[in-house]
Amino acid sequence: MAERLFPKEFLWGAATASYQVEGAFDEDGKGESIWDRFSHTPGKVLNGDTGDVACDHYHRYRDDVKLMRNLGLKAYRFSISWPRIFPSGGGRPNQKGLDFYRSLVDALLNAGIKPVATLYHWDLPQALQDKGGWPQRDTAEYYADYAAYMFEKLGDSVALWITHNEPWVVSVLGYGIGVHAPGIRDLSLAVKAAHNLLLSHGKAVKIFRDLKLGDSKIGITLNLTPVYPASSSEADKEAARRYDGFSNRWFLDPIFKGRYPEDLMEVFGGAGYLPQIDSHDFDVIAAPIDFLGVNYYTRTVVQASEANRPLMASQVEPKTNMTEMGWEIYPQGLYDLLTRIHKEYGGPLIYITENGAAFKDTVNESGEVEDNQRIDYFKQHFIKLHEAIRDGVKVAGYFAWSLMDNFEWAYGYSKRFGIVYIDYPTQRRIPKKSALWYRGVIEENGV
Repeated sequence: MAERLFPKEFLWGAATASYQVEGAFDEDGKGESIWDRFSHTPGKVLNGDTGDVACDHYHRYRDDVKLMRNLGLKAYRFSISWPRIFPSGGGRPNQKGLDFYRSLVDALLNAGIKPVATLYHWDLPQALQDKGGWPQRDTAEYYADYAAYMFEKLGDSVALWITHNEPWVVSVLGYGIGVHAPGIRDLSLAVKAAHNLLLSHGKAVKIFRDLKLGDSKIGITLNLTPVYPASSSEADKEAARRYDGFSNRWFLDPIFKGRYPEDLMEVFGGAGYLPQIDSHDFDVIAAPIDFLGVNYYTRTVVQASEANRPLMASQVEPKTNMTEMGWEIYPQGLYDLLTRIHKEYGGPLIYITENGAAFKDTVNESGEVEDNQRIDYFKQHFIKLHEAIRDGVKVAGYFAWSLMDNFEWAYGYSKRFGIVYIDYPTQRRIPKKSALWYRGVIEENGV
């Protein structure tokens, strides 16, 4: 019997993203995305991998939904490919693209699984990037039109709508550091992109409210990391404060407090990075949301660094207890993060929209995947999640990242996060030991 029971209506699920699993990159009228362009550019993705086929979820979704049902999932978080709906970003919608997502939602509902849809998980139509992409305010208008169309067509058949997945990654890794699509290296553009992503989020929330979509809820997903100083020195403590502003508060504060953090305004202002902020922008961005999606993988430890401007802070890389991504396994960070959000941001309703780990998974002679490390990872995080709920944090659900092994962005197919193993040459699905263990967690609603 489970020692730690979760709240009665706790929503247990798993998550994926369109470009990572769907494949069918140029089928049925879909337009080119920035990840199509980026992955087809030599040298951008490990081993030259692309999402052209990925897990072929576009063609195999019915079987995948049956698999989800067999694993006992209560919810499935997927993302919608914007260029599958609007091939050029706007204008005339692509009916076949809409039909795919409507069929997926219907299959989920028929299986008793709640659909949770993310409107944007990084695959911007390339046609909009050609016009400047997220650093351009016009992109937020295109996004608002796209969101309105999806709300009208899928409406309250989707239980939870998520406007964006990880705008920090979109802006910083895509436009600042350039390791993600569209591969631009300009921190001033990254800050502008972040502002317009937040602006587009707020616009979508208002449209959603105006449509009055029954019991459906709307929120946003942020990748958040608790930041700890490498030492007790004042320099490291200040560095941690700045890095926390960069990673966490730059997105949390405008959404929940209607302003950017002053210390980061000084940092970015001094570097000439501030975006254009119109008088009503924060009224739009701070539109009340029903929930906050939190993606948590690891903590960040930082030290003061003259070299890393303008933050004057650099990460201290972990040396032990790491996943295949080189990320430290640190369950306590989940508790620290959740209790901090609860305390500092008014106790919002939270869903853990991603949490998981990549390990070197292999199929043994019996045709099974014994991923005991992943089970231990989940178990330790569930314990800390349960402690946070016990201490008053309002967490309503958890989504394992990910349902299946998939295209892991710049790492291609070299990293496996799934609870279901994908044999890419045959597209065979093999539930790992962690999937069967997770099914037991869901059945008992606890660990």
